[in-house]
Amino acid sequence: QLLQRRYADQLDETADEYIAYAVDGAKRMQVLIQDLLAYSRVGTRGKSFEPVDMNRTLGIVLTDLGPALTEAGAEVQIAPLPTVSADETQVRQLLQNLISNAVKFSREESPEVQVHAERAKAGEAAWRFAVSDNGIGIEPRHAERIFQIFQRLHTRDEYEGTGIGLAVCKKIVERHGGRIWFESELGRGTTFYFTLPLHIPSSPSDRAHG
Repeated sequence: QLLQRRYADQLDETADEYIAYAVDGAKRMQVLIQDLLAYSRVGTRGKSFEPVDMNRTLGIVLTDLGPALTEAGAEVQIAPLPTVSADETQVRQLLQNLISNAVKFSREESPEVQVHAERAKAGEAAWRFAVSDNGIGIEPRHAERIFQIFQRLHTRDEYEGTGIGLAVCKKIVERHGGRIWFESELGRGTTFYFTLPLHIPSSPSDRAHG
């Protein structure tokens, strides 16, 4: 970057191109290192679980993603969400990754994202969340691969990213004792599902606020 700033337009076109390659490679490596750190810290730097109002958490996520959502012309529809027992920082990262992907892998029309939750099946003390989009869809044969680290289904020229985001999501959900999966139809969108443990009030005052 120092070379680029100091010698821009003073060298020939080939030299400028080489410097640009070096700067771009360094930036991509920086993003990769940051994503790897995020992945490794899910288990090593996680906080203890506490009651987390997912409505409030999702509100923070949408505020953080505001500029990107506006630029993409994205519409996010939200149903009332429950309170869960979770690491608030990690579930915020989980929602942010899934919503970002929903917007990134949209088709030509404006992205439409829906977020809702319902009680999981009987015998499972958890809430089942869903993040749905109207994007390009995912082939069923990628059901396992997509959650593995460094696995990309598209080239970097098509869609940016390091191939770590969904691996982070899986690791976060599994740390919470849940599971994550998707249902999709090519060209018509994808729904990612994940489960998080119920928040069980331990006192009358907790019940009043739960």
